[in-house]
Amino acid sequence: MVRPYLPLNALRAFEASARHLSFTRAAIELCVTQAAVSHQVKLLENRLNVTLFKRLPRGLMITAEGEALLPVLRDSFDRMADMLDRFEAGHIREVLMIGAVGTFAVGWLLPRLADFQAKYPFVDVRLSTNNNRVDMAAEGLDFAIRFGGGSWHNIEATRLFEAPLSVLCIPEIAERLKTPADLLDETLLRSYRADEWVTWFDAAGIAYPAPLLKGIVFDSSLAMMEAAAQGIGVALAPPLMFSRLLSNGTMRQPFDVHTSMGSYWLTRLKSRPVTPAMTAFHDWLAAAAEQEAAALPATPDVIAG
Repeated sequence: MVRPYLPLNALRAFEASARHLSFTRAAIELCVTQAAVSHQVKLLENRLNVTLFKRLPRGLMITAEGEALLPVLRDSFDRMADMLDRFEAGHIREVLMIGAVGTFAVGWLLPRLADFQAKYPFVDVRLSTNNNRVDMAAEGLDFAIRFGGGSWHNIEATRLFEAPLSVLCIPEIAERLKTPADLLDETLLRSYRADEWVTWFDAAGIAYPAPLLKGIVFDSSLAMMEAAAQGIGVALAPPLMFSRLLSNGTMRQPFDVHTSMGSYWLTRLKSRPVTPAMTAFHDWLAAAAEQEAAALPATPDVIAG
């Protein structure tokens, strides 16, 4: 079946009129006359053989047919606008979908993203954050930056660097912490990884059975550090990701004792084709992370899970 040609001007006139419920206000937006908008909408109604609006003495009331058409048009116009916005200086900009652990995104990536965008202006970065739980296929991600051991099923993982954990707290609490054993009298804020504090106490030479741990459990280091900044307790978090709070004196690291629970990795689905934008980001991120990684023991750079 050959469908009748639907002029773009008529579709745009209907969409604007439906948003404003007024031919007059739609005409002002489209920089045409009210009569022109009314004519275009009538043309569309004739082509579709439906009534899209009920004309009222004061404005318009959209019909059921109009309600059905409107979201489809809005989506189509938004997608066209998005595509046109991706053209810059005669070149199309590539969208790069990145998911990142919130701690890494805020504490390390965001301060450096301006450098990436300056070097690769053709890449349109879309960044979402998570708490290290991510479904790359369902979320349509090109990359996911996550924390762990580097082995995920059907995933290619490029190791960036470790971010060892250490005790972080407000200055008032730090002043009363003379030795690691003093932490036994403090509220210890915890992440969903239950063995972190036990591992840290072991590194500090203190036996501290896991069942004795009490306190709030957080699914995000960002939320945990906010609680620590409010004096609710002591956090065990990577100082590298919270260097700004340490440098401005908001938080302190009372002990030079660290424990490593894994590394940050740049991951992608093996089945996802590599685009120029992905190559640019991979190479840039690897170079930016080199300084952090240089001081760490050599480990395999790539793991295919």
